[in-house]
Amino acid sequence: MTSASMEKLPEEPRILTTTVGSYPTPAWLVHSPSESALIDATRVVFDTQRQSGIDLPTDGELYRFDFNHPDTNGMIEYFVKPLKGTRTNLGRKEIEEFANTENMRFRSKPAALVEGALGGGSLNLLSDCQRAAEVAGGAFKFTLTSPYMLARTLLDHHYKNFEDLLLALADQLALQVKGLPCSCVQVDEANIPGNPTDAPLASEAINRVLDAIDPGTEKAVHFCFGNYGGQVIQSGAWKTLIEFLNSLRTDHLVLELAHRPKEDLQALKEIDSRIKLGIGVIDIKVNHIESAEEIARQLEEAEKMVGEGRIRFIHPDCGFWMLKRSIADRKIAALAKGRDLYLGR
Repeated sequence: MTSASMEKLPEEPRILTTTVGSYPTPAWLVHSPSESALIDATRVVFDTQRQSGIDLPTDGELYRFDFNHPDTNGMIEYFVKPLKGTRTNLGRKEIEEFANTENMRFRSKPAALVEGALGGGSLNLLSDCQRAAEVAGGAFKFTLTSPYMLARTLLDHHYKNFEDLLLALADQLALQVKGLPCSCVQVDEANIPGNPTDAPLASEAINRVLDAIDPGTEKAVHFCFGNYGGQVIQSGAWKTLIEFLNSLRTDHLVLELAHRPKEDLQALKEIDSRIKLGIGVIDIKVNHIESAEEIARQLEEAEKMVGEGRIRFIHPDCGFWMLKRSIADRKIAALAKGRDLYLGR
């Protein structure tokens, strides 16, 4: 592990810029995948963000990319396939059984079948975080998918109870986040916004993961309403989730807001003051490149609504992997320019 990997977040400016996670897979990595190409691509992702003024960059999640699952960029299969107790070679009967459940209507088949008690198997987040740390060049964020979102994609033949399955997944992820050599660990959840009745269960599971993160490492939780080809997957509103958000033992939230109605921002006034806010000001569901003036305007409106000092981060609504690199890079550059314009830097 490098000393740079353990750098603390900068104290200034008072509003930091960050990205959410994914980055468009570079063409050379797609055509000639190898360990050295992956390391080179990760270095490029970090450097692209740092050169654009991003204070807390992400590694691009390139290590997750799976050509067999391009629709989710590996954010599901990467985590569940290696686990002990799961099976991914599924037959017609199992696929049809999943299709008849209410779990995830936008998936045609489960990510895996759970046929035994879950164990760590070959999942190893530490190795991927260490690879990123070697080329990060400073403070960076490492991400993982929420146990709730993962559980919703599975066909369960072992636990026969969603709560037991969910908490078993949470316990395995909790073991994985210990000792990660990064400045911030972010848990990603894109399903609970459309299922607010499951909020108490999701909160318990996510908190088990957050509690396992090393002391001194920033804890973040990212929430969005889904993004598949620019389409919103989950319906709902932030006002129905305030109690849930306040129950999370996190340092800050990373929230989709650029592609959301104005009343969603108003609801954030009710979030506990101990939780710092991350505000989405870049819409990743469109190709429009936001100007610095547009971003500064969004920041001004947000601070007027929630109060000065509540917003600690601005960021895109979600990851960039569905966009062209030329679009993603320009949006990344606009993020820091807009923040600087607003703060008069």
